[in-house]
Amino acid sequence: MTHQRSLSALTRRAAAFAVTAALLLATAGCSMPLFPDGSEASPKASASPSASAKAQSTKGSDAGDKSNDAGSATPQASEASAQDKAKAILATMSVEQKAGQLMMVPLFAGNGATDVQSLVQNDHVGSVLLLGNWKGGTNAVAQVSSTLQGYTSGVGLLICADQEGGQVQHLTGSGFDTMPSAVKQGQMSVDDLRTSAKTWGGQLKSAGVNVDLAPVAGTVQTASRSQNAPIGALDRDFGLDATGNGQHAAAFVNGMRDAGVMTSIKHFPGLGGVTGNTDFTDSGITDATTTLDGGQIEGFRQALQANPDMVMMSLATYSQIDPNEPAAFSSTILNDYLRGTLGYQGVVTSDSMSAAALGSIPAKELGVRFVSAGGDLICIGANDYVRPILTGLVQKAQSDPAFAQQVDQAALRVLTLKVNAGLAG
Repeated sequence: MTHQRSLSALTRRAAAFAVTAALLLATAGCSMPLFPDGSEASPKASASPSASAKAQSTKGSDAGDKSNDAGSATPQASEASAQDKAKAILATMSVEQKAGQLMMVPLFAGNGATDVQSLVQNDHVGSVLLLGNWKGGTNAVAQVSSTLQGYTSGVGLLICADQEGGQVQHLTGSGFDTMPSAVKQGQMSVDDLRTSAKTWGGQLKSAGVNVDLAPVAGTVQTASRSQNAPIGALDRDFGLDATGNGQHAAAFVNGMRDAGVMTSIKHFPGLGGVTGNTDFTDSGITDATTTLDGGQIEGFRQALQANPDMVMMSLATYSQIDPNEPAAFSSTILNDYLRGTLGYQGVVTSDSMSAAALGSIPAKELGVRFVSAGGDLICIGANDYVRPILTGLVQKAQSDPAFAQQVDQAALRVLTLKVNAGLAG
């Protein structure tokens, strides 16, 4: 089941509320929520990584301070040499190839790798997200991952999954542990969580998955956890205060890095202050409490100390920061604050561009608006959005030199990440 733009906003909103109320399993993020029995619900996508990014923020937690002993997920080169190699690759690319590197497309459980073969080989798509309930275990996923990588030439794929734990774990079966919810992970010490995350990361790596679109670094701000549909109601946060959440997020990032797997903290600047799930509704998704000088932002400051490979942007709107744009389209939040004030220079990914929160925006404009705000990797959770978004990027870059330069900058960040991860150069 996908979101169709032919549905009216009213129909889509009603359908979204029905699904959310019935299941209470809507996972915000570039991910697909699952029914309680594990069958697939509406396709949604989740986020993505930047291995060489260095966040220069305020004092770090103990977990964050340990990040420097591990470096990037799979360190291959210094930052300067990695970027030089990425620039050399970029110089050989057409506009279409550059745009393809900014795309993360879905591959649903039960479908073969051939479903995205043409996108990878002919449209130069550079990232694939495994969505749905993949029950076959590590060996089955590894076969798919290997086939996908075989479609590439020169620059490998980011193969991503949404493995947070609890109700958000899309890869299961032999070889994959059943991960506890983030709230239960929050009851661990940061050292124990790092050790567990290394184990879970090793399982992903054995399956050929090189990016985990996790962890959630936000903090619930609503009066009760159940009122916060995207995070609190699903136990997707660590269940602590902002500092504790950030320290545990850093430990998760470091553990995954220890296993050679990249991560994406999400959903910046936090989904803890909204009542609606952006995946399924365009109502209740304005946060009136979050500011840039405290609250749940502190969780992200702490998590950034671990130098996560990616940061995923929220699709909610933050009236105290930028009341006019969702965070993913806000240059104030993304470019000025995340990149400028916090100093994060790595890959920034979007939450799912096929989410109901963005249903009033033509699909062709979605990627353009994200890249214009300073974003890099466009996460897509529904197949029918892929072609319009890709076409929009290419046409805008061909007609607008300033936007073409932004595409170059975004592609350079993605390629630098891939060089550091041993996927290019």
